[in-house]
Amino acid sequence: MRSHRCGQALKTVHVGAVLAGFGAESGGGYTFEREILTALSVQAGASDHRFTVLCPQPAEEALRAVTAGTRLGVASIPRGSGRLGAMLLREVEAVRAHWRRPSAIDTVAATLGVQFVWFLSAQPDRTDLPYMTVVWDLQHRATPWFPEMSARGTWDAREAVHRWFLQRASRIITGTEVGRQQLRGFYQIPDDNILVLPHPTPAYVSMETVSQGDVLEKFGLREPFVMYPAQFWPHKNHANLILALAALKRQGLSVSLALSGSDQGNRAFIGDLAAREGIGDLVHFLGFIERSDLVALYRRALALTYVSWCGPENLPPLEAFALGCPVIASRIPGAEEQLGNAALFCEPGNPMDIASAVAKLNANPDLRQRLIEDGRLRSTRFTPRDYVAGVFDFLDQFETVRRCWP
Repeated sequence: MRSHRCGQALKTVHVGAVLAGFGAESGGGYTFEREILTALSVQAGASDHRFTVLCPQPAEEALRAVTAGTRLGVASIPRGSGRLGAMLLREVEAVRAHWRRPSAIDTVAATLGVQFVWFLSAQPDRTDLPYMTVVWDLQHRATPWFPEMSARGTWDAREAVHRWFLQRASRIITGTEVGRQQLRGFYQIPDDNILVLPHPTPAYVSMETVSQGDVLEKFGLREPFVMYPAQFWPHKNHANLILALAALKRQGLSVSLALSGSDQGNRAFIGDLAAREGIGDLVHFLGFIERSDLVALYRRALALTYVSWCGPENLPPLEAFALGCPVIASRIPGAEEQLGNAALFCEPGNPMDIASAVAKLNANPDLRQRLIEDGRLRSTRFTPRDYVAGVFDFLDQFETVRRCWP
């Protein structure tokens, strides 16, 4: 059913949905973009508004094939003014204020008649049009001590970009009330400019086939094992998880660990730590794995141990819920709001607390079954279709503003 207000049809807003074009190896960003794009392609026909996907040039041909037969248009965004020019425009206020050339997005938008920009993922860019974006985390403010948040000018660059990009947004989507509070506190964003839409459970988990053959034999795993799909950044907290499993081994419980994800500079450190703690044979580095293998691992694992210091907008706990894998998660701001009573929470900096949660699940089949059932129910709470419907509701409201100029 198309959107209507007071019995009258809405005027169409032409929306440019900007796809950052993450690669599959990037993990959650790739999955999120694809899930929302898929839901949009299905639901676009139910909206009075018009949508054109704006994507990097290399992705245009593939996207046209994906969106064929839908109401979505596709157009590519040409490369900008080079790396130095892009950096200056992102980070220097005076340059942005006086640089009068239209951005690459605005050039394409003017040609197509796009009136509003929707950044599908947390990827800041420059536009003079009204726009909506999403915030997955503000961890450079919440946990600035991690090197990936601060080293080599990273903190300064992130802060410079976030401040102007978020403060100028027409709407910012965040998944939790904690996210709303952080936007208010860190950047003084008015409540009316914040839209809370919970992180959706990926739809692919209900459709993905399991890999053929024995996934344990394929990766050399033994049961019981826990899994942690996360890129090797310090904030992902692999180190305290290693210390937890080492403590369990000293107590007589050997639990293997399956680690998937790309190396962001911390993998060697984690491997050395596992060897020093005497559990090198229990820790398996799988690298980037196919979705079918990931699904099979979720279904065989004792638990997902998502012990990251950062979040809570993380996809793996939601994937695990949908696939019947119990979740052990860090007790960080927003996590209990997102995961409810469907996860077993632990203190991320306390290896013994992490170890206790793993041991408790291993020894208590009833607790494990309760978490599986609660997780499956929680996974149906909010879907990509719900997320897109929330965006449509906002666009219906914004049309009353957008009609005020040509």
